[in-house]
Amino acid sequence: MSFDLVLFGGTGDLTWRKLMPALFQAFRHGKLPRDGRILAVARDARSDDAYRAFIKERFAEVESAKRPNDEEFARFAALLFYRRMDLSHAEDYAALKAWLDERRADTTVMYLATSPHLFPVVCAQLGQAGLNGPQVRVVLEKPLGHDLASAQEINRVVAGAFSERQALRIDHYLGKPSVQNLSALRFGNALFEPLWRRESIANIQITLAESIGVGTRGDFYDRTGALRDMIQNHALQLLTMIAMEPPSTNDADAIRDEKLKVLKSLKPFTAETVARDVVRGQYKAGTVGGVPVAGYLEETKVPAGSATETFVALRAEVQNWRWAGVPFYLRTGKRLGARSAQITVNFRPVPHPIFPGSSRANKLVIKLQPEDGLELHLLAAKGGRQGEALAPVFLDLDFDKAFAAERVGAYERLLLDAIAGRLNLFVRSDEQEQAWRWVEPVLHAWANDAAAPRPYAAGTWGPPASSAMVARDGCVWDEEQ
Repeated sequence: MSFDLVLFGGTGDLTWRKLMPALFQAFRHGKLPRDGRILAVARDARSDDAYRAFIKERFAEVESAKRPNDEEFARFAALLFYRRMDLSHAEDYAALKAWLDERRADTTVMYLATSPHLFPVVCAQLGQAGLNGPQVRVVLEKPLGHDLASAQEINRVVAGAFSERQALRIDHYLGKPSVQNLSALRFGNALFEPLWRRESIANIQITLAESIGVGTRGDFYDRTGALRDMIQNHALQLLTMIAMEPPSTNDADAIRDEKLKVLKSLKPFTAETVARDVVRGQYKAGTVGGVPVAGYLEETKVPAGSATETFVALRAEVQNWRWAGVPFYLRTGKRLGARSAQITVNFRPVPHPIFPGSSRANKLVIKLQPEDGLELHLLAAKGGRQGEALAPVFLDLDFDKAFAAERVGAYERLLLDAIAGRLNLFVRSDEQEQAWRWVEPVLHAWANDAAAPRPYAAGTWGPPASSAMVARDGCVWDEEQ
């Protein structure tokens, strides 16, 4: 199969930090279709060879295992091309079309690795230039909008040029191998599904924690905040994967229909429930890994006195028969105690404990990063003696070790799926808009609240109010258990 992949924003951070290393890994693994071209477009003028040299230089900043040697890069670089484009000029799109028409590839993927405010401009221009035929797909990076209205406007313009099946809204968490295994875990095995309901599960926790601060992205982050950056997309997508009903097939729309039902079943927020069930915080100076670090307000490009949240913890409920009464706790933040992304499913304790210590509940931990695997926490008698107190043990499945040869990174998987037209791991417009509907009352409540985000020291797990919120239900966060 022949393909052309056009990277708008071809000199930006996303392209050289994530997309090029992922494309090289697909090339190295022999998974990238052989007859392909990768065209980077950006505002500055440079030759194909100058762009190849730029990418080779940037690979020095990629983790060593993902760097090509000189011979590998020479073969990979033969796929790379560059064009200068002004994204508002129709004549530049006409020139792009002429370049693509030189061979008319089986598939053309337009990857918008640009600022989201350019999405409507690029999509409209692509449509007017006739670069929206049935063989063309457009990939949209997050954040898709700043609120519901802006997301709807982006979707309106995109829909004017591309069909829903041509528009691929990317959420790289859905490309993580452990997230893909959520469906396999639930719907490919008989073990868990009978327990996957309110009668057996006490609560579910989703934690997306980063130990780093905002770095040099202070201006972008201050306009975004943790709720928009992580909860509205990544955390809610994970929640839908955990809570969805079994789809009738493995078809993309069957899966996305069930995810949408979950989003529509989320209990809406009111001003009162935001005050009770949502905690926002902002990191202050502290210590991470034994190294003193600055607070958010001291970071580069962060405005003085900013009220942008760097931490959010909230309590959600899915109002349907399977999950009624089961709290879902979502948490994300910068400068937390460790870099960790995981889902913890806490089961209810046995109804009638007959062993000392057996009131302690089982739990399933689905690890997304930095490790990738499953832990099933059980209780066992260490000495096997009658009446002995039970002790916690766990079964540990490390996906990286178990499937070392088959592991594919998130962006590598999503790029290959975009080229192949597999839609299962991309977000549909109605999912995206429903997620915005759910978080918007939180944004509105904060806009009308003069109180500043709660401070927390860098290197901790957020404001104490986060622990107090789950404690009202008799629960604790996983790292506190």
